[in-house]
Amino acid sequence: MLVRATHLGRPIACALAMFDRRRSVLYGRYWGATAYVPCLHFECCYYQMIEFAIEQGLQVFEGGAQGAHKLARGLDPVETRSAHWLLDPRMHAAVQQFVMRERDSVAATIDEMSEHRALRTQRALCSP
Repeated sequence: MLVRATHLGRPIACALAMFDRRRSVLYGRYWGATAYVPCLHFECCYYQMIEFAIEQGLQVFEGGAQGAHKLARGLDPVETRSAHWLLDPRMHAAVQQFVMRERDSVAATIDEMSEHRALRTQRALCSP
């Protein structure tokens, strides 16, 4: 799915999501803009995609990586994965070291952000 924003007939922003009908999931991934327009990021990356997911009867909209701003829009923090191809093999060790360090930081951030989720499950107040 591609969302394109225009101003005066010219494109100023786009957001791209991958649609997996078999799994009933829309994966929001890429965003770019040539002009700053307040809230345009949210309109393209979340509101339009959420509307599409509802219209298609999808079970999940996964909004992509990063951003505490997603909590205010009802999106839970989740771990995402990516795959990259590195042309220069000398980069592999550096990238691998970074990913290993980043993994702990991301896990801690997800734990912290999860405490502020819009929807929380109820815990039993007493044991049976």
